[in-house]
Amino acid sequence: MALLFRAFYATSVTGQYMINSKGMPTNAVQGFMRHLLTALEEMNPTHAVVCWDMGSKTFRNEKFEGYKANRDAPPVELIPQFDLVKEVVTAFDIPNIGVVGFEADDCIGTLAKSMQNDLQVSILTGDKDLLQLVDHQIHVNIIQKGFGNYKTYSNDIFYEEYGISPSQFIDVKALMGDTSDGYPGVKGIGEKTALKLIQQYGSINELLSNLHQLTPSQRKKIEEDLDMLHMSRELAEIRCDVPITFRIEESVLTDITPAFLTYIDELELKSIRRHLIGSKWSNLARQA
Repeated sequence: MALLFRAFYATSVTGQYMINSKGMPTNAVQGFMRHLLTALEEMNPTHAVVCWDMGSKTFRNEKFEGYKANRDAPPVELIPQFDLVKEVVTAFDIPNIGVVGFEADDCIGTLAKSMQNDLQVSILTGDKDLLQLVDHQIHVNIIQKGFGNYKTYSNDIFYEEYGISPSQFIDVKALMGDTSDGYPGVKGIGEKTALKLIQQYGSINELLSNLHQLTPSQRKKIEEDLDMLHMSRELAEIRCDVPITFRIEESVLTDITPAFLTYIDELELKSIRRHLIGSKWSNLARQA
């Protein structure tokens, strides 16, 4: 969903909604598919799935009413593209996965952790929250500006940058909070301090056992926000036990078909068509 929003705002700021003859705006769908198709070309995976949020309410909202409550309603031009993008992904023969009550991140975490012993897993996202999933045979690719530009994190690369393990990143997020997701963490403790504390103490539990070693200011802030600290950690941690009904065989990648090309032509998804002609699928795209 983050990539769909990114694709929408990339052109909507200049009023380019790419409305087709049926009156349907398609800018977000076309931008999203460019991200997806470019990644398939660059990474050349054997399998692929796309995970989606299934509404704005999840178990995190039940725990904390303020979770993501600061976000505005989506623009009216984007709303019809929520269903359309899933239809286009399905037409491309890639499974859409989402579970009501959970976020896409939880579905991604569940799938990645369940398959990491058998497959090399690559997660494509624009959201650094998923860095906590980096693990043995799990890489997280953070999309940079443009298409096809990624910063890839393995265990070693993550440690080189942050000086902690990916799983410890959850405790950093709990301390610093997340303004985008609407949970505060400990007021007055920012990213640099949070990272330094976890580098030094290893975990929130160890930090709380050694509050006497902190500066008076740090100790006071944590003691005054102790309940929110624990709540923020629950909100920050990606669940990896989502009840997903899925078979790996369903995600085997196949070539594009004439039916898919006909479908995108009917929707007047010209940007996708142009991309396919310049891609590894160019011969089939030109013939259709």
